[in-house]
Amino acid sequence: MITDEKKKEAYYKMLLEKNSDYEGIFYVGVKTTGIFCRPTCPARKPKKENCEFFETAKEALLASYRPCKRCRPLTSPTLLSPEVKKLVEAIERNPEKKWTDKDFDELAISANTARRQFKKQFGMTFIEYARSRRLGLAFDYIRNGKSLINAQQEIGYDSSNGFRDAFVKIMGTQPKKHQSLHLLTAKWLETELGSMIAIADEEVLYLLEFVDRRGLEKEIENLRKKFNAAIIPGTNQILTKLEDELSKYFKGQLSHFSIPLAENLGTPFQKQVWKLLREIPLGSTISYKELAIKMGNEKASRAVARANGTNQIAILIPCHRVINSNQELGGYSGGVYRKEWLLKLEKRMADD
Repeated sequence: MITDEKKKEAYYKMLLEKNSDYEGIFYVGVKTTGIFCRPTCPARKPKKENCEFFETAKEALLASYRPCKRCRPLTSPTLLSPEVKKLVEAIERNPEKKWTDKDFDELAISANTARRQFKKQFGMTFIEYARSRRLGLAFDYIRNGKSLINAQQEIGYDSSNGFRDAFVKIMGTQPKKHQSLHLLTAKWLETELGSMIAIADEEVLYLLEFVDRRGLEKEIENLRKKFNAAIIPGTNQILTKLEDELSKYFKGQLSHFSIPLAENLGTPFQKQVWKLLREIPLGSTISYKELAIKMGNEKASRAVARANGTNQIAILIPCHRVINSNQELGGYSGGVYRKEWLLKLEKRMADD
C-alpha cells in the first residue's frame, strides 16, 4: 500500500481526472465498498479519506479488496478467454476455497491452461490470484480489528459462514470454542517496503513477514499446528514495541532490535543458522559459502541456503544480509528489490 502522503495526494488528483494515461500506475481501494478500481473507473469518485492506493493489483487483493465489476481492474473483459472468465467467476463465488487439480477437472479446464492464461492476462498465476483473495479475506480482520460480521458486511461477501471459514482455515479455530488453545495475536504493519504481518504472544515474536511472501499461508498453518494455536487480530506489548522499532529502523534511526524471539522454531540446524545471521554486523554481508564454513562444513552451502529461506522472522533475523559468492544479491523471499533496499539502508546507518 502507498504510504507516502505526497504520492497519495498526487494519485488522488489523477483519480479525479480519469486520465487514461494513468492506467497501470496505481489502483485505488475504496474502504466504504471493499472494491478496488482502475484510475479511470466510471464510478462516482470516493472521498480521499476513503481511498487506499496500491501499485499492483496483487497488493489490493491481499489488502482484502475485490475487483470492481465496472472497470475490471485486472484486465479488459473483452480480452478474457472463456476459460479465464470461468475461473474468475468461480473464485468470486467461493474466494476462501483452496484449489486442487481435481477442481480444474470439474470445470473441464486443465491446470496448465489456468496457469498459463492467468499469467499472460493478469501478470500472476491462477493460484496466486486465488491465494491473494483468500488471504485478503482473513487479513481484513487483522488490518482493522473488526468483528467477523462487520468485516464480512464491509467486504460485501454474501456468505458469513464462508467468510468466517476463510479466517478460521488460515488463522485457526475461533478461541471462544476452544479455550485450551494457545492464543497468538496478529497485527498488520505498514512499512516503506509494503505491508507486513506480525504474530506474537505476550512474551515473544513468532512471525514477521511481508504479506505477499510466497508460502505465507503455509507458514501460518504450520505455526498454529506446531503450537496448537488460534491466531486473533489485535495487539499486545510485543507487537506495539515491534511496530515502534520497525518504524525507527525504516527511518534509519534504529540499528538493533530488542524484541524477544521465539526459541522453539525450526530444527537445531536451522536455529544455528539463524543465530549466525543475527551476528552479521549491520551494513555487512556474508556469502552462503562463508556461512557454511562458520557452521563447520564448507560443503553445506545449499543446506544453509534452505535454512536461510525458512526464516519466518524477516529483518530481525537478517537473512537479507546473505549474498552469493560472486557478490550478486541472490534470492530473497520478500523480493530482491526489498533485499537491495534493506542493504542500502543498513549501509547508510553503518556509515553514519
